[in-house]
Amino acid sequence: MGSTNLESNKLEIYEFGPFEEDESFQIGFLIGQRFSKLIQNRLSTDLILQNQLLPFAQLQNSQTLIHTLSQTNKNKFPNYWNELKGIAQGSGVPFLNILLLNFRKEILPFIPKTEEYPKEEDINDDCSDILVVSNSMAVAVHNEDANVALVGHTYLVKVTLSNGTTFIAYTYAGELPSCAFGFNNHGVAFTLNSVPPCEEEIVGGAIGRNFVSRDLLEATSIEDALARFQRIHSSEASVGHSYNLIDTRTRRILNVETASRNRISVREIGETPFFHANMYLHLQAQDENSLSRQTRASSLAKESKSDFLALVGDTNNEKYPIYMTGPLLYTLCTAVIDLDEKILTIIEGNPKEKQESYVFSLS
Repeated sequence: MGSTNLESNKLEIYEFGPFEEDESFQIGFLIGQRFSKLIQNRLSTDLILQNQLLPFAQLQNSQTLIHTLSQTNKNKFPNYWNELKGIAQGSGVPFLNILLLNFRKEILPFIPKTEEYPKEEDINDDCSDILVVSNSMAVAVHNEDANVALVGHTYLVKVTLSNGTTFIAYTYAGELPSCAFGFNNHGVAFTLNSVPPCEEEIVGGAIGRNFVSRDLLEATSIEDALARFQRIHSSEASVGHSYNLIDTRTRRILNVETASRNRISVREIGETPFFHANMYLHLQAQDENSLSRQTRASSLAKESKSDFLALVGDTNNEKYPIYMTGPLLYTLCTAVIDLDEKILTIIEGNPKEKQESYVFSLS
């Protein structure tokens, strides 16, 4: 799992571990301490946190939801809960703020909407993936798109655990690794796509998506990753997500769509290129932004890795481009996972320009 840090790199990577004791808290504490300025700055400039999440958390009718979310996830994932506590203490910020960042997807749907603060899906993070496993190539290309508040507020962590697992995760400041993409020394990688649920689909106070993806970083195989989904969703997830699971050792990619009420749909990726934005393709409903990107992607060439990079770098549609440059949503970076070459490349800037920041070995 070596890496090449290229001169154009702007993204910091922090390597640490393993630990002899109190491992989970120490992981969070060291991340919080190392990136305290980024975390504090994000907290002060994140308008969703300042104008919606924090005011909501002060209301009497929010206490049951926040308490239930906390107890459910603490009981299911006590180690990751301790990581959150470590992040807060290491960065010197209130634990409530860290909690709200990590549960924002599970809380925002319950905040009353006003003209000043639109529906959550109107400010939702967006991502795009193009995937293929054919005789000639096996590639996953992922655009990490997010709200403007995340620009300059991300980093990489490389963590070695006491059980021998090492993972690298692209991480949002103040959040658990990783709600974006990551991989480990067992040959397992993943990328994520947000899929905004209908209001009637949300289960208040259930398992949070950040805890699900943190758990995936420790999967030992693609089968183990699927088993983790089954265990989590048998306990109930609050809202759904789309996960692209990648196994470099078996040359497989699966798209897994999940939803509340114990629903999971698995699609094996084959020789037909598969584009996924931020809507369910084989489980539920769709949205205009993702439909636009889906339609544009269907019209573009998909014969080579260069075609894939051109696709995720496409800006043809001014309102709903695949590669986003604001004012509300930005493509933070692009991850290219080549299962045959066994490398993960991070590109900052339009991927059509191929300006690589990091190249990681997946073997």
